[in-house]
Amino acid sequence: MRLVVYNIRYATGTGPGFNLPLPGAGYLRSSRRVLAGLTEFLRNQDADIIGLIEVDTGSIRSGMVNQAEFIAGSLGHFSTYECKYGAASMNHFLPIVRKQANAFLAAPRVHGERFHYFDSGIKRLIIELELEEVCVFLVHLSIKYRHRQSQLRYLHELVEKSSKPVIVAGDFNTFWGTHELYLFMRASRLRSANMDGLPTYPSRAPRSELDFVLVSEQIEVTDFRVPDIQLSDHRPIICDFNLRRS
Repeated sequence: MRLVVYNIRYATGTGPGFNLPLPGAGYLRSSRRVLAGLTEFLRNQDADIIGLIEVDTGSIRSGMVNQAEFIAGSLGHFSTYECKYGAASMNHFLPIVRKQANAFLAAPRVHGERFHYFDSGIKRLIIELELEEVCVFLVHLSIKYRHRQSQLRYLHELVEKSSKPVIVAGDFNTFWGTHELYLFMRASRLRSANMDGLPTYPSRAPRSELDFVLVSEQIEVTDFRVPDIQLSDHRPIICDFNLRRS
């Protein structure tokens, strides 16, 4: 099977113009051209599962376009998505922000999803997609180190409860790379599919490994790539895997 994980930054693009006329101004304007480019890239990957981080589900920024549904419809996939913030968050009352989500897109042969929420941090959503033989968790961890450690503890508990082999994927915001994840991976019996530690951020000249695919020992990774694609501030990651038969 093939899994693609991509922080698309709401299809706002990248480059010098992103910070004009003010730093971060680009977050307020998404691009149909960038969305079309993202869609075409994902179509060419022929992935079974796509995990998207930072998706606009229909705010004024995207012209009321639900980016998860748009990409899924173009690919012939199903989609499941949810706002990144907890139900009690004030972000649900803010324009644009309340439409910021993460999403799974899945080919018709996979199904089943559940939503969990961290008990700390601003970005709290965990999407669990249950396949016939594997569970995949999609996360976007906090920028704050203390919150990330609390979130990893919560995530460990979810992984331990799974009766199937597990994949944990997403944007971990781990500015210290795998060193931050060492204890979590040991406790959860997971390993990184990115054996060479390929960096994913920033997309123009990557220096940091922020995006991960972590897999259970029963999962055999047959290929892992970080394509040179600069449609977002992150590069996508592509992981091909099989389930080892006992």
